[in-house]
Amino acid sequence: QVQLIESGGGLVQAGGSLRLSCATSGRTGSMYAMGWFRQAPGKDREFAAAISRSGAGTYYADSVKGRFTISRDSAKNTVSLQMNSLKPEDTAVYYCAASTRSYLQTDGYDYWGQGTQVTVSS
Repeated sequence: QVQLIESGGGLVQAGGSLRLSCATSGRTGSMYAMGWFRQAPGKDREFAAAISRSGAGTYYADSVKGRFTISRDSAKNTVSLQMNSLKPEDTAVYYCAASTRSYLQTDGYDYWGQGTQVTVSS
């Protein structure tokens, strides 16, 4: 079992930055690929970014590529999402998730956090 707890959400103006963190506990470390997803009001949850078990591989949705950076610190069992050049359309609840599959597969995640709200004002 893996527990995931997100933090770092908040309100920011367009063009600003936020850094989300995901603390993991339980069976963690290099056992799981990690991802960030988001769900805007009235929309389906969508993939944003993922990182491989080793941290060497990353994968991004086109909508965030070049603006968001995912990273992990296996020693601290944390995964982060640095979000720069934020846009109002980035407003959503952001979820951290863990997967036993490849980080290149954007479905089939096994464990989910409760989410953290990110609001970008125009």
